[in-house]
Amino acid sequence: MLLYIHVPFCRSKCAYCSFFSLPLSDELSLNAYVSLLVEEIAFWNRRLGRVAVDTVYFGGGTPSLLPLVGVERIIHALDAAFSLQSGLEWSMEANPESCGDPEYLRGLKSLGVNRLSLGLQSLDTALLRRLGRAHDAAQGVRIFDLARWAGFENINLDLIWGQPGQRLRGWLQTLTKALDLQPEHLSCYGLSLEQDTPLAREVASGKVVLPAEDEQAKMFLHGAELLESKGRIQYEISNFSRMGYACLHNQGYWEGREYLGLGAGAVSTLGERRWENPRALPAYALLVRSGQVGGQAQELTPAERIRELVMLSLRTTRGLELNAYGKLSGRSFLHEHAPLIQVLRQNELIRISDGRLRLSKTGLLVSNAILERFFATD
Repeated sequence: MLLYIHVPFCRSKCAYCSFFSLPLSDELSLNAYVSLLVEEIAFWNRRLGRVAVDTVYFGGGTPSLLPLVGVERIIHALDAAFSLQSGLEWSMEANPESCGDPEYLRGLKSLGVNRLSLGLQSLDTALLRRLGRAHDAAQGVRIFDLARWAGFENINLDLIWGQPGQRLRGWLQTLTKALDLQPEHLSCYGLSLEQDTPLAREVASGKVVLPAEDEQAKMFLHGAELLESKGRIQYEISNFSRMGYACLHNQGYWEGREYLGLGAGAVSTLGERRWENPRALPAYALLVRSGQVGGQAQELTPAERIRELVMLSLRTTRGLELNAYGKLSGRSFLHEHAPLIQVLRQNELIRISDGRLRLSKTGLLVSNAILERFFATD
C-alpha cells in the first residue's frame, strides 16, 4: 500500500496554485494538526491492522513547515500502526523558504526521510516573482546544496515551463542550471491556468500573456531532448530521472495501486472504494475524533476502473498494457478503437510494440486531446 500524508499549510498562496492549502496562523495550528494525524493513523491501524506500507509521501501545502518534533511524532505513529517495509521510499515536499536551516534538513534525514522534493519552479528570479514565489533563484540553489550537505542522495527539483514571459531559450537555460546541480530527478510541469487563481485572472484580463502554443510545444519537446541527452530518462509526461531514481510513490498511482491518504483533503483508494477527507479543519477534526473517516466512500464502477487504467497508463512512457486492458474490460483495445488508432499511428502520435500502446513524444504533448478522443469512442 502507498501512504500519502497531506500538510495543507502554506506561508502564502502562489499566484498559479489551485491545490488545497490553508494559511498558517501559528505553530499551535501545526501541533494541533499533527495530533489529528496521529489520531487518524491509530484509527486506520484499528481498521486495517499492521498493513504493509511500501512508500510514504508528505505532500502539501508545505510539509517542510512541520517542526522536527511534529515529523517525529508522525513517524513514530506510522511505525507503531503499519508494517513499514525495509528500505521504503520516504518522500517530503519542501519549499526553499521553509527549510533554510541545515540542522532541520539533517534532522529530516535522521528521522528516515530519504527523498526530498524541492519546489524551485524556476531558477529565474524575475519569473519566480511573477509566480508569487517567496524565494529567489540563489536561495533555491543554496537549499539544494544544504540538502546535499545534510546527506540527501535522492533529490527532485520541481520546475514549471510555459510561464508568462518565458521563452524556449530561457527554459533551456533553467534546465541547464538545474542539471548543473546534478539532481537525481526532475519534475517539469507545463503551467496550468486554474480557475479562480490570481494568475488566471491576470491572463484573462490581458495583463499577463503566456507564451504562444508553438513556443510551449518547443519547450516540452526540446526540454525533454536536453534532459535525456544528460542521462535523465523520461518515464512519465512530466517526470525525468536517473536510472533507478524514478519516484516509486507516483509510479504506484500510475499503476493503479491502493493508497491511503491521511490529513485534511487527502484522497484514498482502497479496493473499489474511494473517498476524500474534508478540507475544512473543523470538519476533518470531527470526522477523525468520531471514528467516521472513510464513511462517505464511493464505489468505483468497472467503467471508471477501465477509464483510469487507460488515462494513467498513457501518462507513462511504458504505455497501456493491452492484455491488462483486455482482462479488466473483456474487450480488445485495438479493435475497439481501430479507426482512431489508425489515424494516430499515421500522424506518429502513438507506437504499438511488445504488447503495449504508447504515446510518442509528440503524443505526450497532446495527451489530453488524445485521451478525450479515446473516451469519446467508448
